[in-house]
Amino acid sequence: MTLYTTDYLEYYLTLVAWVVNNGIWSILVASGVFALPFVAIVIQEWLKARSEGADEGNKGVLSSMRIENRVWVAIVVIMFAGIPFIPVDLATIKFDTTRSAQCQVNVPLPNDTGWSNVYTALNDQSALVPVWWFFMHALSKAVTGSAVAAIPCGTDLRQIRMDVDATRIDDPVLAQEVADFTHDCYGPSRAKLFMNRPTLSDEQMNDVTWIGSSYFLDTPGFYDTYRAKTPRTAWPYDATRDAGLAQVDSGGGYPSCRQWWADGGQGLRSRLLAQVDPDLLTRIGRWVGFLSQSEVNDSVIRAVVSPRQQKMNQGAVYTDYGGQIDKTLPNIVTRGASDLGLTVGSLGFFPAMDVVRQALPMVLTMLKMALVICIPLVLLIGTYDLKTVVTVSCVQFALFFVDFWFQLARWIDSTILDALYGWGFGANRPHTNFDPLIGLNNAFGDMLLNFVMATMFLVLPSLWVTALGWVGVRAGGMLQGLANGTRDAGQAGGKGSNLLISAAKK
Repeated sequence: MTLYTTDYLEYYLTLVAWVVNNGIWSILVASGVFALPFVAIVIQEWLKARSEGADEGNKGVLSSMRIENRVWVAIVVIMFAGIPFIPVDLATIKFDTTRSAQCQVNVPLPNDTGWSNVYTALNDQSALVPVWWFFMHALSKAVTGSAVAAIPCGTDLRQIRMDVDATRIDDPVLAQEVADFTHDCYGPSRAKLFMNRPTLSDEQMNDVTWIGSSYFLDTPGFYDTYRAKTPRTAWPYDATRDAGLAQVDSGGGYPSCRQWWADGGQGLRSRLLAQVDPDLLTRIGRWVGFLSQSEVNDSVIRAVVSPRQQKMNQGAVYTDYGGQIDKTLPNIVTRGASDLGLTVGSLGFFPAMDVVRQALPMVLTMLKMALVICIPLVLLIGTYDLKTVVTVSCVQFALFFVDFWFQLARWIDSTILDALYGWGFGANRPHTNFDPLIGLNNAFGDMLLNFVMATMFLVLPSLWVTALGWVGVRAGGMLQGLANGTRDAGQAGGKGSNLLISAAKK
């Protein structure tokens, strides 16, 4: 018999929880405390029969029958939900790779991760699980896994977007060289373009807004004409190419802007590309398979070197209840003020919610562990009542099923990004100038959507718990535990932007 887990932390804490659970049950049995509920049952039923009217007949017979019924129920509860019976260890607990296999994603097994040392410390320990709770764990995982399997596979575009946004030029010398290239090559080429005013397509207009523009590289009179104004040691001095320019002791020459950008391993493009995680490039290339890897690489480099965010949203994409079709001056002022508020608020909100999203699965696993540890004491205090078992079972299932809502929220999050920035929408795509970086540089409409999607990781589980409350299952405290467990982490994550703002002011 096997218990399946879908999280590395859960794989570890499931065994820990049942080890502690067995210890508590052993203490209750050894001390005789486990028998106290039977005394409570006798007293409760005797008092209940005694308080009823005289027309109820023989009180002794009535109370004895009620006591007998409750004692039999308590014995059944102890046998199936109290006494540990089925052995469990790390060989019994399995890490479920069904979803990763379904979506063709290679996920390392727990022993192949950094958790392996922790798992080794538990190899000599085992626990016993009551029959009923073993069944509930298996049933909850089966239902949750089936529901998650019903969600279509897809690329986690939100994570790609965060990874691209977090990529920076770590080498200060390289960062200065990008500034020099902008000053020596891109600036003059851009000025010449404005002076000549050629007719450009929409794609070309978007292309000339960054330093690695293929238009400037391939069109005569731009990057083939301009050159570096200071010597570059990666390109030795060439008497023919650099005639009339000063020679320096380092032997550096003055490459053309095309050479400076595109030459082999020493070119600025290849060195900028080395700043990006190769796995990130592969993931983006796998998603936008209709583009060449070179085009994907250029888009990533463009995001890394961009001095400002490009405006991607060319119009109103989202239908809402704000403003009017033809905005009046008050509407424009109001929207401008709200956009500014979103911008300022996003500086703290987005990092905070990113931390919350990463913390939620950890907190959920901790709550599962706590519930397992509480079971013996809850059964004892509930006098081994069948209603107590049903309530705890429903709460356990609710905890397991919350993972489905997390997966659904993440899939919707990425799907909305794919719908707005993905391939195949042609002229009907909401954003007219396609960028493989899935709208890394968003306008305010997208920013508002980001606020809404971030909260879905708490709103959807809230609705699930509320729906359980409609049929009498009180699991609201469980969701409060999720919110409380991630609040401090989110607040700490949001403080990073405040520190940056304070430093910038100083």
